[in-house]
Amino acid sequence: MTDVLPPKGLPVVRTPAALRDRVRAWQREGKRVALVPTMGALHAGHLALVTRGLAQADVAVASIFVNPKQFGPNEDLERYPRDEAGDALKLARVGCRLLYAPDVATMYPPGFASFVRVAGLPDLLCGRVRPGHFDGVATVVAKLLSAAQADVAVFGEKDWQQLAIIRRMAADLDIGTTIVGCAIVRDADGLALSSRNAYLSADERARALALPQALLATREAIMAGMPVAAALAAGERRLKGAGFGHVDYFELADGETLHSLGAPAPGARLLAAAMMGTTRLIDNIAL
Repeated sequence: MTDVLPPKGLPVVRTPAALRDRVRAWQREGKRVALVPTMGALHAGHLALVTRGLAQADVAVASIFVNPKQFGPNEDLERYPRDEAGDALKLARVGCRLLYAPDVATMYPPGFASFVRVAGLPDLLCGRVRPGHFDGVATVVAKLLSAAQADVAVFGEKDWQQLAIIRRMAADLDIGTTIVGCAIVRDADGLALSSRNAYLSADERARALALPQALLATREAIMAGMPVAAALAAGERRLKGAGFGHVDYFELADGETLHSLGAPAPGARLLAAAMMGTTRLIDNIAL
């Protein structure tokens, strides 16, 4: 398939072969290539991944694919925001050189029967309420990394569990692409940027600030000596008091294994997921 040129001329390729040819051409010129996988609906957090990639490599390539295999039967696959042309403009403005945008039939052709699972990690935290989600993530990321064969791939730290799973998978499968994490990008008031923030009403958006605030307050309490269990319980009460509905988890966990911790430890992170109206929000901070 030939390239498609959206506004401003950012080239778009639609097949793994076309992506690989472009990446290999750059690598033959001695250039390092960074891949930035996304599901589109790009915001400043995604664009920061491109900037981070360009700090690690000479060329940045982004992918946009809304992966059906990581959505549960009652999740927002059909209404997930899509704007390829607008996203291409944003990517071009921050120096991205190529967009890989395959369709579902290309990613999962008839007879597709292979899946990637990282044992243990997908069963914790978000995995408890989204069974199969991280198997879908690991599978699509493995396909993207295999197709691009880039030198580095950049993922945001907002979904810390996803990042941990991808790092484990890349190491276990000797993929050869270095996995780089990028710090969470937040609005001025502290709310982590997310494509799903667009679902929030003005009132819900204001009340959602309790999520980062609860994480910060919990970190302060733990570092001041409050027992971890008591600090976590207080943080969850703060979320519910602000109007969050169900709290999926509010935990202190090891940053690599994701196992819950009962006391502060090097590499620990505070992680939370909760419902604001019909929108599920996640966030985390280092202890």
